[in-house]
Amino acid sequence: MEFIPSSSHTLGVEIEFQILDNKDLNLVPFAPLLLDQAPKILRPRLSLEFIKSILEIQTGICSNLRDVENDLLQTCALAEELAIDNDFLLYAASLHPFARAADQELSQNERYEKIMQELQIIGRRFISQGLHVHIGMPDGETAIRVCNLIQAFLPLFLTLSCSSPFYQGKDTGLMSYRTKLFEALPLAGIYEYMKDWQHFIEEIERLKKYGVIQGFRDLWWDTRPNPEFGTIEVRVCDLPVKFTSILALVALIQSSVAWLIEEAKTSTPLNPYLLKANKWQAARYGLEGRFVDPTGLLGDQPMKFRLAAMILKRQTTSYASKLGGESYLDNLDSIISGGTGADQMRRIYDNSNDFHQVVRGVQKEFWQ
Repeated sequence: MEFIPSSSHTLGVEIEFQILDNKDLNLVPFAPLLLDQAPKILRPRLSLEFIKSILEIQTGICSNLRDVENDLLQTCALAEELAIDNDFLLYAASLHPFARAADQELSQNERYEKIMQELQIIGRRFISQGLHVHIGMPDGETAIRVCNLIQAFLPLFLTLSCSSPFYQGKDTGLMSYRTKLFEALPLAGIYEYMKDWQHFIEEIERLKKYGVIQGFRDLWWDTRPNPEFGTIEVRVCDLPVKFTSILALVALIQSSVAWLIEEAKTSTPLNPYLLKANKWQAARYGLEGRFVDPTGLLGDQPMKFRLAAMILKRQTTSYASKLGGESYLDNLDSIISGGTGADQMRRIYDNSNDFHQVVRGVQKEFWQ
């Protein structure tokens, strides 16, 4: 595999929306219909996922956060109008609160069909959506170094994006149940330290040789190099429930990458037990969880994720400013102080005892 270089810190963002019936608010399998009806200007930015109730919206290659905002404003608004014309709603969250996995229809796609044939019930239960962020890398060596370093801070991105506390009509007790569903997939989640780009290539070729994978896309890691796009792809996040929160997370991820490239010239293996503990705390407790920085860059004492997020924001603000993302990074303050989508969902449910009210309440505030 050849790593095709990209301009450093360029961005690409993927958002996976749920498609809901406007009346009963359940998932409906009409992503293929929306794709067929999409105008030419929109169609290249839409993609089907493995179940027909998910519609992915992709940006083009963006130079900065302003480009991301303008790109998503146009495509999301057009997709939303298309959905409304068909009496559907687009819903931003990582799990639908009461939809049943067994009711979902699979997309007719050879790759997805092979995956589902392999995964069986594990795959059938995986009716979740996420936020994926690509960051441009100048070369493969830099991509591998950033992948090694950024794994320490992925739980922070997760905790700020939590939006999946409910599943099939039950409160899971977690802030991000999507995370635990995802970890049931093979080769998913936390990944091992890679010495350099050649090491990554050798591991990929070894896995391909023995039939474990067909290509790097079969690695469902929380962050992975993407040699075709010349990026690293951060995949750990739930889908934030507000547009401003999506932009804030993208700004934090971009500025954190720039910070790590500049401040950490080398990478060493991170303590795997701390990585697993931090990720569990993020998925279970969100901002109230306990974080221990395995790099020591944010401090050497345990702290709440809420505090760690504030420190990471402070560390990366100067980089965000250089990249034109400081104003977007400031939107993190409302998440840190007011809570995540999961917090919002629980507040609505505690007051209404009605999952339909949860969906309505979250959906109408997406643009606020």
